[in-house]
Amino acid sequence: MKAVTQDRYGSADALAFQEVQRPEPGPGEVLVRVHAASVNAYDWHFLHGDPKVARPMMGWRGPKARIRGRDFAGVVEAVGGGVADLKPGDEVFGEADGAFAEYVCAPDDSVGPKPANLTFEQAAAIPLAGNTALIGVRDVAAVQPGQTLLVNGASGGVGTFAVQLGKAYGAEVTAVCSARNTDLARSLGADRVIDYAREDFTRAGRRYDVVLDLVGNHSLTAFRRALTPSGTLVLSGGGVYEGGSLLGPMGLFLKRRLMAPFARQRLLELPAHQSKKNLAALRELAESGRIAPVVERTYPLSEAAEAIRYLEVEHARAKVVITV
Repeated sequence: MKAVTQDRYGSADALAFQEVQRPEPGPGEVLVRVHAASVNAYDWHFLHGDPKVARPMMGWRGPKARIRGRDFAGVVEAVGGGVADLKPGDEVFGEADGAFAEYVCAPDDSVGPKPANLTFEQAAAIPLAGNTALIGVRDVAAVQPGQTLLVNGASGGVGTFAVQLGKAYGAEVTAVCSARNTDLARSLGADRVIDYAREDFTRAGRRYDVVLDLVGNHSLTAFRRALTPSGTLVLSGGGVYEGGSLLGPMGLFLKRRLMAPFARQRLLELPAHQSKKNLAALRELAESGRIAPVVERTYPLSEAAEAIRYLEVEHARAKVVITV
């Protein structure tokens, strides 16, 4: 099968489009013929091996997971032993390393039926970003009707879902993004949009019940200024943090852990874990029309390197999808 591989850390030039052996599903695994996959910040972090302090887990000189890509949508080709709820021919979406390929092998608990009202390209845009936003808004922040939610980085993959989920759970949502993305944020349901180049929300004097940070472009003190006295700050590791390529978000996370026990405000981190239960929740939200993936552009599998380069350099809005 054809796949996009990486043997060393570096720029998008480190990626190769080549023939590799097709995987076979083991016990508890599902083999999916990929129709579409989407690009995430996750991919360029692995491309560069950033942050460097994470390389013991990622791989020292190159990534342990040789085939890039994480999100996918496609059709079940085969199932391993113990898989009872999926069968060959089922249309599915999910999350697993190795999605930039004609076939991907994924654990059964990270694959679920595709939303019936979405194309494969739209469905592939959901798993990682949608799941991250769902965990942040619903689980970590526990957003309630009538609360005020600010999403910092509202036009990115996770941000576009977070804005919609905030509205779905009854919050008044403020979206922070660039001027070129203000119309997009409003179309997603944002009640108020801030152009970060013209207004610093941490100094504007307005306070929010929840701040979901997806960028990491302010200090912990600044973020806390934007919170109500008992508000909740949720930090994600997906942005470009002051720790750079060495520490990434670790410095800000460490400060949070030192300060959290003494703060009245809730200072939390956004964990990353996929589950079939969350995929089912996202499918229900998509089929009911409460969330809709936004796809800015698509690339063929052979141009996956260019897709990652575009996401990293051009600051793509919403999602970039690869068609297989």
